Amino acid sequence: MTRTALVTGSSGFIGYFTSIALLDAGWKVIGLDCLSDYYDVALKERRQAMLNQHAGFSVINDRLETPGTLMALFEKHRPDAVVHLAAQAGVRHSIEAPRDYVEANLIGTFELLEAARAYPPAHMLLASTSSVYGSNTEMPYAETHKVDTQMSFYAATKKATENMSHSYAHLYHLPITMFRFFTVYGPWGRPDMAHFKFTKAILNGDPIDIYNHGDMKRDFTYIDDLTASILALIDTVSGDTPVENDSLSNVAPFRVVNIGNDSPVPLMDFIAAIEKACGREAIKTYHDMQPGDVPATWADATLLQNLTGQRPVTPIETGLQNFVDWYRDYYKV
Repeated sequence: MTRTALVTGSSGFIGYFTSIALLDAGWKVIGLDCLSDYYDVALKERRQAMLNQHAGFSVINDRLETPGTLMALFEKHRPDAVVHLAAQAGVRHSIEAPRDYVEANLIGTFELLEAARAYPPAHMLLASTSSVYGSNTEMPYAETHKVDTQMSFYAATKKATENMSHSYAHLYHLPITMFRFFTVYGPWGRPDMAHFKFTKAILNGDPIDIYNHGDMKRDFTYIDDLTASILALIDTVSGDTPVENDSLSNVAPFRVVNIGNDSPVPLMDFIAAIEKACGREAIKTYHDMQPGDVPATWADATLLQNLTGQRPVTPIETGLQNFVDWYRDYYKV
């Protein structure tokens, strides 16, 4: 029997690829996306148009936080699984427009949890971020580490959604898995992400801005590895039996799972890989660290491996070459 998945943020970068992966696996997918203007809406519309070519896909263009929207959607479609990816993203934008994060991340997630309480799915999978680790200097980051010192309002709202979700999992026995994503990249990515901005600038002959004078590391995750992990976790429902290194709550069917490469890449090596893929050198402008940013991220992917038998594997050079090839084709440069 065909199962139904609700994917919020279905026209976003991760939402698009997750929806495609679910459709290819035989799921019916209900998308929800407001096509916000945080970045180029044309890119979101193009992704949505490609999804609409699939017979098993349908979409509602509305905001998470609109009262009644999610409740009506759950009542009508009774999704078997929920993959909640819609959110206001961006560390730097959260300094300029914090209310956007309250509405989309906090109120939007509340509306989702209320709808799930009324019409419980078999499993809910909600996106968090590596940014919740904040000022933690113990690396690699493990899901069981204390995460109480977020460095940006964006990260604070995402940690709040983890806490909100745990309370609903406990009170209403809703099986919930939270993902902590580590710098996801790849074709059709977000224009505000570093790989997109660097590629655009290098191919245009413009300078790139390098913060903390290049002394930074990131655990990058290629989009195909991420969606494979999400699909593997859908049927790994949070329950009563923990595995080794588990983050499973002792009072709720709730766990947190890192999705990252477990292999941090120095920023200058990342830039060098983009330069190689573009076939030209970047003009570099160096700056101090930006407010809200952190010098390094590093995922411990042991729990993901123990739960699913897999972990991200795509080398950064391969992933960036794929992205640059897509960028050249899409923008005809």
